[in-house]
Amino acid sequence: MTTSNTGSRDVDPAVREELARLRDSIDNIDAAVVHMLAERFKCTQQVGHLKARHQLPPADPAREARQIARLRALAENAKLDPAFAEKFLNFIVAEVIRHHERIADEALNGATPGGN
Repeated sequence: MTTSNTGSRDVDPAVREELARLRDSIDNIDAAVVHMLAERFKCTQQVGHLKARHQLPPADPAREARQIARLRALAENAKLDPAFAEKFLNFIVAEVIRHHERIADEALNGATPGGN
């Protein structure tokens, strides 16, 4: 987070109150995003274990392409930059694939699952 060097001494109290209200909302949204990502990763971990048991590849480029197209459309409808949404999904998918590769490696080598 960045701070302004202009200070807040001369800011109208009503403006400060509105800023605090908006920041509280942002903090709540951030918390919801973190919890939703945690739930998403719980599901993708299960997918990784299923793929490993059935010797399926960690990545599924066709599924990823469908998801990108779907997310871009959702972003457009939500008035969010589709390019940003795609970058965000690509970041998440890269992490999921990394997890799936680790799970597959542990399954192949008989290692005990651990870590993230």
